[in-house]
Amino acid sequence: MRVIIHMQCSECARKNYSSTKNKKNTPDRLLFKKYCRFCRKHTPHKETK
Repeated sequence: MRVIIHMQCSECARKNYSSTKNKKNTPDRLLFKKYCRFCRKHTPHKETK
């Protein structure tokens, strides 16, 4: 039931991270504050398809 997701920076819109999540437990989109090497700072990263 786990699916691969990609995390996209909300400032520069680049896909920096990939992870897995269980769609049954977390049906919403994830939002984490992670480091973006292109912006060179911590920015919110949203889940994309």
